[in-house]
Amino acid sequence: MQVKGRVLSALLLTALCALGLTASAQAKLTGEFTKFANCPYTNATAIKCVTSITNSGEVVLGSKKVPIVNPVTLQGAYGTPVEEKEGAEFYPFIAATNGVTLSKTPQPVPGGLGGIVNCKAISEPFLRFSCELTFENGITGLNSTLELAKPASAIRISENNLAGEIGTALQMPIKVHLENPFLGSSCYVGSSTNPIIWNLTAGTTSPPPPNTPITGSGGEGELLEGARILKLNNNKLVDNAWAAPGVSGCGGFLVELLLNPIINSASGLPAAAGRNTAILKNTIYQASAFAVNKNNEANP
Repeated sequence: MQVKGRVLSALLLTALCALGLTASAQAKLTGEFTKFANCPYTNATAIKCVTSITNSGEVVLGSKKVPIVNPVTLQGAYGTPVEEKEGAEFYPFIAATNGVTLSKTPQPVPGGLGGIVNCKAISEPFLRFSCELTFENGITGLNSTLELAKPASAIRISENNLAGEIGTALQMPIKVHLENPFLGSSCYVGSSTNPIIWNLTAGTTSPPPPNTPITGSGGEGELLEGARILKLNNNKLVDNAWAAPGVSGCGGFLVELLLNPIINSASGLPAAAGRNTAILKNTIYQASAFAVNKNNEANP
């Protein structure tokens, strides 16, 4: 069945209260419940299991736009509310059992490394030679990968704001890994000590200029597995009011002192609030941890 926007709170309650059959322990998940294979549903503090798959969208970081073309998965659970702000309760996240709360899914950067680094603009001879050698060998592809900048417990979710399409629905600290052999393994925008903070909303943003307001969507709800699972189709979470620091660690020790400024200049980093954008188009699955555990027990 299909439902829309502001009735999602009622569906969330239905999905929480509708439970499966009891049976033996040590079993496996079946049907749509397999979406929660990495949910810590046996954790005593877990209330809801959630798996959110970002199928498309884009991230604008400074002057560079990176489309999301490879699905990114956020998975785990959340527990009892830990704080209230904006008139809504916020729930802390509990990490996925396989240790991959946010999948590290590379997204190709349009233009590759050549769109960011101009070898001829590098004055230091050895670094310029290394850059040209990299380009001559055709290693010009550049990937951008979203990673959590802090433990999963730093993620916050508001069901009320998601259902009501207002305020922050998902707060998440992230960093962006720029991946190319020339840049080394530690080239990042943001870090655990200086993360990018996304306050994603299903409503309308209020960014500082030059950005203008954009609008997300709570999506349309669909009940699965006898109303024990809520699926949100066409969910859209947005934020274009966040700031981004400059890059760090690009090229490795010492080399980064030369390379970081070049990448920052070419990418428009650091970028103040109002010059960056995140648009995530998602399919979200949600169920009570109790219902997931019951499905597990019912299928030896």
